[in-house]
Amino acid sequence: MLLGERESVLLRVEGLDVAYGQAKALHEVSIELRQGEMVFIVGRNGAGKTTLLKTIAGLMKPAAGSILLNGENIGGIPPEKVAQCGIAYVAQDKKVFSQLTVRDNLELAAFAAGMELQECLDIATSVYPDFKNRLHVKAGGLSGGQREILLIARALFISRRFLMIDEPTEGLASIVIKDIFRILMDTKQRQRSAIIVEQNLGIVEQLADRIYVMKEGRVIKVISDPSNTEETADLGSLL
Repeated sequence: MLLGERESVLLRVEGLDVAYGQAKALHEVSIELRQGEMVFIVGRNGAGKTTLLKTIAGLMKPAAGSILLNGENIGGIPPEKVAQCGIAYVAQDKKVFSQLTVRDNLELAAFAAGMELQECLDIATSVYPDFKNRLHVKAGGLSGGQREILLIARALFISRRFLMIDEPTEGLASIVIKDIFRILMDTKQRQRSAIIVEQNLGIVEQLADRIYVMKEGRVIKVISDPSNTEETADLGSLL
């Protein structure tokens, strides 16, 4: 790797092992994210994708290996410290503060990010214009897709370094998937760094700068040039 490439690496995960009790979930996993990249993690259910994101986010402690953010090891630090480092994590469960309004949810994110509420409202409504008419609706009354978009919008405020999103399109209607694809495309065009777990190969192949394929807790393939159809030809068979 050239010096300039090494300096541009934002996150480097090296030899990461993670276990649930006696059961090992990740085996010597290594990935990297460079400044401005959108990296995708793909694999079948149980491959370890969510465990990887949770460990980077500080929700699980590594048994071995390192998680280097700009060269500093953050592996095993509490999740609130990870968030303070500017890493925003959107979990797979689409959980919002359901009894609070959309506006209240955004205000909490604005406070966490140290931003003015109006600035956050402007960003959220530019990301998803329908929020203009739903600011006073309880977030629990939103559809699954709208909750996911709300979570992504909140993460965009908080992520000064990069954001991680786990299965953003899972179980959603095609019309909402188009909205999420548009938001992710805009995020990519703004060169916001991101690590995304996703099963929709159409989205992955259009947006990815690099793809890591996982199976049984290991990275089994790295696709460094997703625009090369020869590299992605067998991707579907691996999922």
